[in-house]
Amino acid sequence: MQTPSLRTENLTIRFGGHVAVDRVTCAFRPGELTVIVGPNGAGKTTWFNLVSGQLRPSEGKVFKGEKDITGASPSARAKAGIGRAFQLTNLFPKLSVLENVRLVVQARRGAGSRALSRAAALTDIRDEAMATLESARLGDVAGYPASALPHGDQRKLEVAMLIAMQPDIFMFDEPTAGMSVDEAPVILDLIAGIKADTTKTILLVEHKMDVVRALADRIVVLHNGELVADGKPDAVMALPTVREIYLGVSAEEDA
Repeated sequence: MQTPSLRTENLTIRFGGHVAVDRVTCAFRPGELTVIVGPNGAGKTTWFNLVSGQLRPSEGKVFKGEKDITGASPSARAKAGIGRAFQLTNLFPKLSVLENVRLVVQARRGAGSRALSRAAALTDIRDEAMATLESARLGDVAGYPASALPHGDQRKLEVAMLIAMQPDIFMFDEPTAGMSVDEAPVILDLIAGIKADTTKTILLVEHKMDVVRALADRIVVLHNGELVADGKPDAVMALPTVREIYLGVSAEEDA
């Protein structure tokens, strides 16, 4: 079996007497898009924060490949290939749309002042950033300050920045939250494009069932911080326990 690109082992975090994530053991492989679902307060975003390093676990471990990264900082995890898009936009608001993406390309390439002193290097980095914006349908607003974009375009810009990082593992926390019906397909097309690269692993927290059905190879269900189901979408969503927890359908109603 293929070695997992990412796995968590008995991952747990407590806040006082509250266990927000409770001994979650799960492995993810390249070429797989996994959607993490569950009701509000299930621990989905907290688990994401543990994986990406925003929180440190009370117990358990996080591995990227065979390497234990439990003690690594968020920036070290990003450099190792774990890319995270947040539920709320995380941009440089005063910089232009193009500059937001250009900085990501520059950082990924490790382009320091010497490299940037060359006109060719500057042009190459700018061209890559612009191509990424075009793929996100943001080319027409490249010169605008990021803060001037409507919410939907800010979400698209954050996804474009994540793509520009070229991580091995993509983590999206409700990428279509707050977006209109017309705006959301652009984000879904971008994620589908990433999914076409079978070397990438994608984790997606999402509430919208149409998004889940369109993209998921696999569903993981969290409830009260515990992993309660894991498998193919149709099989997981048919489970009586999952229908009751996530869809609010009781066993009696299901019958």
